[in-house]
Amino acid sequence: MKTQENKTKGAAQIAVPANGLQGLKENWSNDMLSGFMVFLLALPLSLGIAKASGFPPAMGVLTAMVGGIFTSFFNVGKLTIKGPAAGLITVCSAAIIEFGGTESGWPVVCGIIVVMAAIQIISGFLKVGSLSDFFPHSAVHGMLAAIGIIIIAKQIPVLLGDDPSIYKGEGPVELLMDIPRFVINAHWHIAVVGLIALAIMFILPMLKINFVKKIPAPMVVLLMAIPLSIYWHFETTEASYSLVHIGDFWGSVRLNADFSHITEMTFWKYVFMFYFVSSLESLLTVKAIDGLDPYKRVSDYNGDLKAQGAGNMLSGLLGGLPMISEVVRSGANVNFGAKTKWSNFFHGIFLLLAMILIIPVIELIPNAALAAMLIFAGYRLAAPKEFIHTYHIGKEQLAIFITTILVTLLEDLLLGIAAGILVKIIFHLINGASLKSFFKAHYVKETKADGTIRLTLSESAIFANLINFKKVLGELPEQSKVVVDLSKTKLIDHSFMAFVTHFQREYNERGGEFQLTGLDNHKSFSDHPLSTKKILA
Repeated sequence: MKTQENKTKGAAQIAVPANGLQGLKENWSNDMLSGFMVFLLALPLSLGIAKASGFPPAMGVLTAMVGGIFTSFFNVGKLTIKGPAAGLITVCSAAIIEFGGTESGWPVVCGIIVVMAAIQIISGFLKVGSLSDFFPHSAVHGMLAAIGIIIIAKQIPVLLGDDPSIYKGEGPVELLMDIPRFVINAHWHIAVVGLIALAIMFILPMLKINFVKKIPAPMVVLLMAIPLSIYWHFETTEASYSLVHIGDFWGSVRLNADFSHITEMTFWKYVFMFYFVSSLESLLTVKAIDGLDPYKRVSDYNGDLKAQGAGNMLSGLLGGLPMISEVVRSGANVNFGAKTKWSNFFHGIFLLLAMILIIPVIELIPNAALAAMLIFAGYRLAAPKEFIHTYHIGKEQLAIFITTILVTLLEDLLLGIAAGILVKIIFHLINGASLKSFFKAHYVKETKADGTIRLTLSESAIFANLINFKKVLGELPEQSKVVVDLSKTKLIDHSFMAFVTHFQREYNERGGEFQLTGLDNHKSFSDHPLSTKKILA
């Protein structure tokens, strides 16, 4: 009866928008409007991300243009927006510093991006997209929170208008310790613009007025910041670092990638850092945006990885940053009513028009205003609610989360995520997970006389063998009755619980009947429904 109701419900849903050129023909008005609204977000954010990364600011816009116009012709996520991301600022800036600074380091980093892009394309063909499921949620979220803290630390002196020479070369911990010095040395005309912009970024989303909620906060910031920079004559009264500088954008768009360091270990270290962070964050964003899609479409992760690689290759060759499916712009795209991937295309077209028509206006934007936007982006990654939510899932999750943050702040992203995974493995071993269950799914599959499929899981169901379990569940026939028995499973971690409950909801929405049983004999590590669970002795 339940299955029939689900079938009827599915049939009654509105038609899914068409793909390709037919989708463009049918939905161009919705997608163009959403693309324009996302463009208003993307323009200042792309400038700010590029500048914070050590790239010429306009290269951020170039990256978003490529991400919008070029990648839309590939098999990308239906509602994701491709462009530069705040999460890659730390890797970009560290790489540029290591290769000699913006002038000499920027082209080398572009070469690194091109090589990384080739690996992404190969990974897509090798169907590596599913490997994103290997990384435990708490370690990934810890990595993102650490990135958020680093962004905030690096942008505080920019917000206050400090001379870059007084904080050059400082790491995130040093920057946070130096905040009192940055306040003392603040240029207050610039700082006032930055602080007002920061207030707008935080307060505007909190307002419950429908009309106001639809206005992108970065657009309001620009409408405030540009007139103030004109009124206070920033062009003549403040140092050149106070305003965005574009220069000869079209003259700088050429083959900028430098491969002269390709035989060095440092070059390859950053290739894999870019590959890991950009691929993982992008795949997680695609997964998250699929969950927001009102049409419940499921993206081809490997197709999206190929598209991302192709976009990164073109962007890197021309001097741009690495791109990902960016979560803030993609989420806004859904909220603005986008129907198909062509909203991403239109957002790229509007960026192209901006670089043709309004560069003199863009060069009136104070960098303090861009810093405010980036601080807000960093706060979203490292907000107190992220710590509280992780604690509610389980104390061991918080330990993994904080370990990842601390090691990332003190060392780098790769060591941070590795430390988080190591702590997770230690917790699992202490709580009874056997080594043989770490990379192999242990289960028995039976098909009953009435057609019911029964999967009896044993040993452990954890992040390390989740890829195996995902493959098993992915091969289940649609609209069947499936019972997953966990009564013999010694340890079930948060990553597995999050995946299997999400799979259960989607499978049942498609007309199936998916049940989880056998959890009565397990002790949960917290009151959270998706917490780690250990079988009672």
